[in-house]
Parts: sequence; structure tokens; C-alpha cells
Amino acid sequence: MGNKLFVGNLSWDTTDDRLHQAFSEFGEISEAKVITDRDTGRSRGFGFVTFTDDSAAEKASSVLDGSDLDGRTIRVNEAQPRRDRGNGGYGGGRDRW
Repeated sequence: MGNKLFVGNLSWDTTDDRLHQAFSEFGEISEAKVITDRDTGRSRGFGFVTFTDDSAAEKASSVLDGSDLDGRTIRVNEAQPRRDRGNGGYGGGRDRW
């Protein structure tokens, strides 16, 4: 298991600091980040916690997956590498011009 965890089903009220606080008992954290919508600034309901040690991440994942944080049952899994979404754009494969 890697040292970066995906944390899903977060409350809209959960902050970076609160996420850090909830996971810090398992080891040293280099980053805890709630992902927000770039237009509204509102939480997107998930975040990432990066530990300095793989074993701490594994322990946190096994203990906190399915636990309550700020009134929500959170899901904790190993973060997966971001997939390339391609070029994006208009889709359909046709020339628009």
C-alpha cells in the first residue's frame, strides 16, 4: 500500500485541518487536503491524506474506513494514480469547422 489515501463521503463542512486532525493519531502527515470546486469553493465531498510512512497509512485506512467523521460515514482507500482523460474538448470525433 502507498502512503497517500483517498477519503470519500466527506461532510461539506470538513476542512483540511479537521481531516488532518482525524488522521494524525496514526502517524506523521505531510498533507491533508479537502478537494474543492474551483468555481464555488465548496467541498466536492472527498479529499486526500498523505502520510510520511506507508504503515501509518495502512493502519489509518483499516481503522477509519467506515467510521464517522463530522456526521458522515467516510470511505478510506489507497489513492489511485490519476488517469489521463485525453484531450477533452468537444467529443464526437467530428471536425466542428
